Amino acid sequence: MNIHRQLSQIVTTTREYIEEQVQLGFFDMDEETKNTEIPQDIFQNNHLKPEESLYLDLDLDNLKMEALDCHKCQLDQSRIHVVFGTGNQKADLMFVGEAPGAEEDRTGKPFVGRAGQLLTKIIQSTGLTRDDVYIANVLKCRPPGNRNPKSNEIEQCEPYLLRQIDLIEPKVICALGTFAAQILLRTDERISKLRGNFYNYHGTKVMPTYHPAYLLRNPENKRQVWEDIQKVMAELRLPTPN
Repeated sequence: MNIHRQLSQIVTTTREYIEEQVQLGFFDMDEETKNTEIPQDIFQNNHLKPEESLYLDLDLDNLKMEALDCHKCQLDQSRIHVVFGTGNQKADLMFVGEAPGAEEDRTGKPFVGRAGQLLTKIIQSTGLTRDDVYIANVLKCRPPGNRNPKSNEIEQCEPYLLRQIDLIEPKVICALGTFAAQILLRTDERISKLRGNFYNYHGTKVMPTYHPAYLLRNPENKRQVWEDIQKVMAELRLPTPN
């Protein structure tokens, strides 16, 4: 019985570890060389404009209700929870990832696993807390097995994110990882080339940086993320901790 319990714990731990690495396309690979296989038609489509959003008449609470009852793509068949987003509804700083992972799907909250714990530390390094910022994903539902999102899933879900950004009005969006940055910026450029520079998303400045799950495997790149976060802090005029 003890052996069975130990084996079960090993399997559970291994599964959770693999899911963390797969989340947002990071699995035992350098982000610079990982083929994220983003649907190419996404790059060919122009950004939606805020005035083209399907949800212009909804405030954030009603937008969440709309998302929680969304059945616009096949992800509603496999999800446990819709992971809408959480945090300060008037935050100056917003973090955007790709999609929920297994733990997020179970809890309905974004970034709650080991990668989420590291994100919390990154946020705290700015002198802020998770309650001061807003955290969301491009997709609100977990793709089965943490596979890459499909183009129709992105097209159906991005209007929710667009309205979130329009309502929250952050001064800076921090795009976490290859997929989130490439989707927001409509580029196939590698995250190692994108990070460290500001870009534009519907008039809001975007700073791409490495995803926390990637940093768990590659802690030597934490310094680069800190450099990116310092630029965000300077843009927000936040004091740099000693």
